[in-house]
Amino acid sequence: MIRKATLAFSVAAIAMVPALSAHAQERQAPAPVLTTPEAQDAWTYAEPAEARVSHVSLDLVTDFDHRRIYGTATLDITAADDADTLVLDDAGLQIGAVTDGEGRALPYELGAAKNVDAMGEALGRPLTIAIGDARQVRIDYVSALDASALQWLPPEATAGGEKPFLFSQGQPISNRSWIPTQDSPGIRQSWDARITVPEGLVPVMSGVRQADDMHEWGNGWTSYRFVMDNPVPPYLIALAVGDLTHRDLGPRSGVWAEPSMVDAAAEEFGDVEAMIDAAEDLYGPYRWGRYDMLLLPPSFPYGGMENPVMTFLTPTLLTGDRSNTDVVAHELAHSWSGNLVTNASWRDSWLNEGFTTYFENRIMESLYGAERAAMYADLDRGAMIADIDDAGGMDAPSTRLHGEPGETAGQLDYFKGSTFLRTVEKAVGRDRFDAWLRSYFDRFAFQPQTSAGLIADMRANLLTDAEFAAIGVEDWIYGPGLPDNAVHPESETLKAVDAQLAAFNAGGPASAVDTEGWATQQWLRFLRGIDRTQDAARLAELDEALNLSNSGNAYVQSAWFELAIANRYEPAVPAMRAFLDNVGRMLLIRPIYAGLVEQGDWGMEIARSAFTQSRSGYHPIAANMVEGILASE
Repeated sequence: MIRKATLAFSVAAIAMVPALSAHAQERQAPAPVLTTPEAQDAWTYAEPAEARVSHVSLDLVTDFDHRRIYGTATLDITAADDADTLVLDDAGLQIGAVTDGEGRALPYELGAAKNVDAMGEALGRPLTIAIGDARQVRIDYVSALDASALQWLPPEATAGGEKPFLFSQGQPISNRSWIPTQDSPGIRQSWDARITVPEGLVPVMSGVRQADDMHEWGNGWTSYRFVMDNPVPPYLIALAVGDLTHRDLGPRSGVWAEPSMVDAAAEEFGDVEAMIDAAEDLYGPYRWGRYDMLLLPPSFPYGGMENPVMTFLTPTLLTGDRSNTDVVAHELAHSWSGNLVTNASWRDSWLNEGFTTYFENRIMESLYGAERAAMYADLDRGAMIADIDDAGGMDAPSTRLHGEPGETAGQLDYFKGSTFLRTVEKAVGRDRFDAWLRSYFDRFAFQPQTSAGLIADMRANLLTDAEFAAIGVEDWIYGPGLPDNAVHPESETLKAVDAQLAAFNAGGPASAVDTEGWATQQWLRFLRGIDRTQDAARLAELDEALNLSNSGNAYVQSAWFELAIANRYEPAVPAMRAFLDNVGRMLLIRPIYAGLVEQGDWGMEIARSAFTQSRSGYHPIAANMVEGILASE
């Protein structure tokens, strides 16, 4: 039953910010691909064929004392003539009022949550609004308590230690916990926002900051305004607030970070302007204006997040040798594959990640040469084979690229997807492949895409029938495992590491391993290749010779702790617990917790104790991931 409801807001400051006017611009019609069966998104309640959100205007206050965001969202609606309801996604929002563009109350109801195993309660509930003939809806609301997208950090969890920090992480479907909208990647939306923050803090967003639209209220609050004119998937609306400062890196690039970290970040990411040039030379113009990066606190759960005009990055990239800037190249490449052309549903996340991993490697080749690119690709192949093995082998359903949302094993969306594209490139030649991919980004710019749509485009614009059959395109995308024609990049640099690895595994001394000048990728090749069964004396020798427990490289530490756990090596446990307490990146902590669980009672005791101590510093997404690992016992 549709009902009317109100909520008395406990914080009165909402009244001090006048409502934003509607953002006037041309609205894109719903993409035709959204009407196809492959584009149906199981992770949304929205019904975009009936009524879809085309623009979101936010007017929000960040309340650090109560760890909530509150204010209004004004939604512009594109709807069929006979549509009289709008369905949004909601994950714990507190709704105060729902009105139309004229301020008239609109009835609404919150429905029952779906029972979807892959995401569980993260799907939230449908928010159905009786819009009648209204085509603009205003919602007064407060973000969900413990919103899954938001992490509120106390001052002591930041580099400076004096001011709090807030950041959001929306992908894949967490933004519904702080923004009432249709939280589905195929339902692209432009947006604008006014963000009001405590005086002395600085907000940044994945939109262009309006330099002439900052307002100091004189009562301890300051407002900033941001605009994103390009329609984007809603998971790309992102916010961070903290003690932030900026360094320019080039005419259209820069880095934001806390003052004590900004110089190190500027040095580590100094190649970014050259990366943008290389990317444009490959696949066409960068269409987002600026490319800034934000260095986040250690609790950020990912290596990077490709939010438009403001890539979010983990501080674990700061190793002083730029060996992990492939992550920056990856997030930059998302400006084409993912942000410009987006998977219509999470069944096809490989269309974002596989294309981006391929593109990232081409950027690295352009800047640093073929051998460095081969090193990255060779290491990725090893991870791909490990993911397939962990999934149960070549016949495992979770090794398909197009499958059930969220169920692709490990990082196969990235590595199997990029291997497929590399295999197509080899079959048709680089010149033909590059010309097609550049035109593909042009043809589908600012549109969602499906596997079926990609296949149709390849047939129409790249592959002959004979080439299509010889490559086995549909087997690659819809079938499990790794086809026999998969291209295998080989790195001479890693072969040299493999020679030292073989000598060590044959009993050679750890002191003979020459790590001078090793990049992260060489360290990972060596550590992951060490025979998994070692005695305590051998592990002590290895740790002492290579300083693994105290390494300044988080990737090296994580790989070392995996080996130590496999052998229940107690001397590494204190350093491992300190690592888990200071790093929230899921790529680095997931294998540690998983390895501990595999060790039975010994590992479970350590894992539970470490999680109890460290959980408050993890982003909700990372905390949920660890809970799932511990529950898998």
